[in-house]
Amino acid sequence: MFDKVLIANRGEIALRVLRACRELGIATVAVHSTADETAMHVLLADESVCIGPPAAADSYLSIPAILSACEITGADAVHPGYGFLSENAQFSDILKEHNITFIGPSGDHIRTMGDKIAAKQTVEALGIPVVPGSPGAVEDPAEAIRIANEIGYPVIIKAAAGGGGRGMRVVKNSQDMAVSLQTTQTEAKAAFGDGSVYIEKFLGKPRHIEVQVLGDGQGGGVHLGERDCSLQRRHQKVWEEARSPALNDSQREKIGNTCAKAIADMNYSGAGTIEFLYENGEFYFIEMNTRLQVEHPVTEMITGIDLVQEQIRIAAGAKLGYTQDDVQFNGHAIECRINAENPRTFMPSPGLVENVHVPGGLGVRVDSGIYSGYRIPPYYDSLIGKLIVFGKSRNECLMRLRRALGEYVIEGVETTIPLFQDLLAEKDIMDGDYDIHWLEKYLGWH
Repeated sequence: MFDKVLIANRGEIALRVLRACRELGIATVAVHSTADETAMHVLLADESVCIGPPAAADSYLSIPAILSACEITGADAVHPGYGFLSENAQFSDILKEHNITFIGPSGDHIRTMGDKIAAKQTVEALGIPVVPGSPGAVEDPAEAIRIANEIGYPVIIKAAAGGGGRGMRVVKNSQDMAVSLQTTQTEAKAAFGDGSVYIEKFLGKPRHIEVQVLGDGQGGGVHLGERDCSLQRRHQKVWEEARSPALNDSQREKIGNTCAKAIADMNYSGAGTIEFLYENGEFYFIEMNTRLQVEHPVTEMITGIDLVQEQIRIAAGAKLGYTQDDVQFNGHAIECRINAENPRTFMPSPGLVENVHVPGGLGVRVDSGIYSGYRIPPYYDSLIGKLIVFGKSRNECLMRLRRALGEYVIEGVETTIPLFQDLLAEKDIMDGDYDIHWLEKYLGWH
């Protein structure tokens, strides 16, 4: 096991990793920008190192700064959390060169899954169902039209190196193809440094279903069930639940076992999430995230498995120690992402947190690094907390969520808490009958 883990992140996820390390008896190092010197994870860590000014490019994304912090403190492993450098293969490789363990998969797996085209080809060969589309990158409008005619309109053009909902364009007919192709290529080049794009069938009313997997890199692989992340705005998840209200047990078992087998066959090491669009009983692979997900707590609630501790154990060389049959699923869990934003326009609302009261009671968990008197900096993502509730059934979970949201107080900044309270008054939400476009239609965006 590691002696000291450096946490290369900030906010609630840095605190989450710190807690997992502490329970394993591992010393922790927090890194922070000058804007985060009073952050909760900095105050609680065994050691802390300032790695630069507020801009993420000069601090949390600075590999030399983080490497220096490792050397100063003698950290023998780095947990990257999510975002920032968590899916940066170069970072993983550089740490390895310095005999520091990256708590995550190999650089090769990060590279493969970070390239949408290579990822699709890899998982298809492993038996995972994919969306009909181009076999590789598409450059020529005539070729794009031919492929679109084969799979049928509408289609979506996607950046091969894309993420976060950027670098995507829906095309409804051949007349719009040439302009849309060129525009997406230009956007992809500007946003990701890579103008490669590919084409897929555009699904009209799909759900977003993802499967949590763990591999030990030694032939072991399991799935920890699926999550439904269909409530989104601009491709950003807002509410996640496990298990999905849309699936039956046979569908769950089939897609879960397919993913677990693929992870074992890949010899994948660590936590990962295989994401799908789901429509009319069919799953279509969209991407694999080679890191911890924001929404991992709902999986922890229904399985009792600490995903961060599993990441750390696997990175230290341990085998999984259990089989798929040992993984038991109980009850239902829902997570609401609490952002410092206007609950309708989603305009960021940084500033001084004047007062905080978090909900409690049976089946209620809050992952958050804010406190009364904390000033939310304007430089980073506006996620300030996650409210996760558990119930024996989905209905019990929804009732508990309503109660918990009513107790949750954050004064001084706007938050998305009122949005979730409004959603719980909607019949579709109570019935679990929603798709990836539902929230934007509800908000009147289209």
